[in-house]
Amino acid sequence: MKAFVNAKLYPVASAPIERGALLVDGEKLVAVGSNFEIPSEAQVIDCNGRVILPGFVDTHTHVGLWGESEGPASYDGNEGGNPVTPQVRAIDAINPRHISFADARMGGVTTVEITPGSGNPIGGQMCVLKTAGSIVDEMVLRDYNGMKAALGENPKGSYGRGRHMCPGTRMGTAAVMRGAFYEARAYQEKRAKDPQAELSLRWEPLVQVLEGKVPLRVHAHRADDIVTAVRLGEEFGIKLQIEHGTDAAVVADFLAEKQIPVNLGPSFWNRAKIETQAISFATAGVLERAGVSVSLISDHPFFPIQYVSVAIAMAHAAGMTATGALRAYTLSAAAHMGVADRVGSLEAGKDADFTIWDGSPFSIRSHILETYINGEPVYTRA
Repeated sequence: MKAFVNAKLYPVASAPIERGALLVDGEKLVAVGSNFEIPSEAQVIDCNGRVILPGFVDTHTHVGLWGESEGPASYDGNEGGNPVTPQVRAIDAINPRHISFADARMGGVTTVEITPGSGNPIGGQMCVLKTAGSIVDEMVLRDYNGMKAALGENPKGSYGRGRHMCPGTRMGTAAVMRGAFYEARAYQEKRAKDPQAELSLRWEPLVQVLEGKVPLRVHAHRADDIVTAVRLGEEFGIKLQIEHGTDAAVVADFLAEKQIPVNLGPSFWNRAKIETQAISFATAGVLERAGVSVSLISDHPFFPIQYVSVAIAMAHAAGMTATGALRAYTLSAAAHMGVADRVGSLEAGKDADFTIWDGSPFSIRSHILETYINGEPVYTRA
């Protein structure tokens, strides 16, 4: 048992505590606050002048899945043989020894959503992992956490420009997605009538989306693509989340009314495509004020995951509240991923995932000194 005392705590689920303590027993937090007795058997670590935050939670990454300068041998994010591949799983291609996991720990990111790429209209199954470990199956929190889908330039480019086949337009992309869900629904109805009917590896994952067990997570930058995603979601009565959402400020009130979460970013990026011309750190604050549930994302390696604290500080500087900016990389993110019972805040009973800082998390001059996952130190600043 360890007690980290005399630190400024940001529990996130409650107000900051100026001189608080964190009690860790094994892999769990057992007490958080300033008014509890430290057990005599606890090892006491004096954190005077330090700041403790929950580990960051990144809702959209390609950590361990997407090569970084290794060439095509490591590009495992898009299964390009068919525009509809709900049967493929990110978990089957993750390399836990990849340097991106060390980058995440250095940046205080303790939990990540790892997602297939956006080359296909239906791209495959996402998963949630802790960022420490050597066996993926021992790191996983949820092995199927969301179905990746994509609208806009990426699927158009993968098939229309590259292969002269459908989908080559936004019309075609939406039609491919709609067709996949019609086929999945027909399969679902067939299985309901005849439980002995042959199982389909391809359609079973989409049936789970139709049944509301996992959300459809749709890559969409442009405002009209965001609205198309909502239209498709309502057509099939499925849970929906928007990935990236570059133009989401334009339709903020619409998203709030529809109660559609947005996994926003990376805002620290260039205008690499026509559909990302409106990229801005101010978008997060606009969505927050409208009442949209927002998480911030790195999309690593497209923005380096080790610098996510800079993105949090920039979102706050551009108009998001301090509380909202922290929640967007902790508790709100965990809620979007369905793991808020385990991670995302400093609360008794949750996993002992936290970071120790030498200053304010909103200052780019501050450093993460240590990162803990499941109560164990996994990064220490040299």
